[in-house]
Amino acid sequence: MTRHALCAEPTHSVWDRSLAPRLRIESGDEVEIPCVDASGGQVWPGMSTEEYLRIDRSRIHALTGPIWIEGAEPGDVLQVDVMATRHSGWGWSSVVEGLGFLKDRFREPYLFHWHLEGEFSASLDPAIVPLRPFLGVMGVARAEDGAFRTRPPGPFGGNLDVRELCAGSRLYLPVYNPGALFSCGDGHAAQGDGEVCINGIECPLDVTLRFYLHKSQALSGPLIESSEESAPDLSSDAWVVVETGTDLAAAARAATGRMVDLLVSRWGFSEVHAYILCSVAMKLRLSQVVNEPVHTVSAAIAKQILPQRQLFPISPR
Repeated sequence: MTRHALCAEPTHSVWDRSLAPRLRIESGDEVEIPCVDASGGQVWPGMSTEEYLRIDRSRIHALTGPIWIEGAEPGDVLQVDVMATRHSGWGWSSVVEGLGFLKDRFREPYLFHWHLEGEFSASLDPAIVPLRPFLGVMGVARAEDGAFRTRPPGPFGGNLDVRELCAGSRLYLPVYNPGALFSCGDGHAAQGDGEVCINGIECPLDVTLRFYLHKSQALSGPLIESSEESAPDLSSDAWVVVETGTDLAAAARAATGRMVDLLVSRWGFSEVHAYILCSVAMKLRLSQVVNEPVHTVSAAIAKQILPQRQLFPISPR
């Protein structure tokens, strides 16, 4: 294993498989990645709402990367282990006219600043908000030619905003291009399911990620292996299937269907038994409802109710 360090900038705010890689690594390598906040460094502590309204929104989701993983080819699976995260002591959340789950109710622009302690923030008195930092965006280059804005997530990952992706979790992504071309950013110190006002606690975030490549493995979309450390409200380690779509019910059905398929293919359940298990044990959650018209649904089953499996065994080089 080799350890690498990648500086935060220059960033990019589109998915484009023609972007030149900023770093080349081998499967099994670790990379320390400092990420600027989602605004691309345009927001600062003490900034006024009026100043915030003038930022360049084409720079939103300023991502670090791409990272080229040697040997990665379409049809492979990229495993991303979140080894560590570290915030910088400050963050922000906002209300923007026309955005958010309750956009018809909250129309007045607003910028809120957070002071972050080690594991909590007391900025929003009298609440004490626990911090579980994670990257809102982790993904590989899309299969299509062209430059695509980062707001909609998809099978390639991207702007998932799934808060289970804290330190201790693993993300599995299908590979669509040679080298995979992984990028990440959009650090959150904390986020509720749904991310209803349009933001979590947006913040610069330093992360350490470890990458493994699994050759010729079928995967139709993002799969997360969470830990109790990364998702304590799930009460245990869990397998989490992530789906996105323009119709919430359709995305929820797709996530449920993928979980059924996972139980059948990896644990040998019959389809009807897998379906029943999902009905009695699966947590179906809205991870984000604000990246309209695309929403993200996650379906989780606790590992403790299933025989232990390593879905993608790590092969020696």
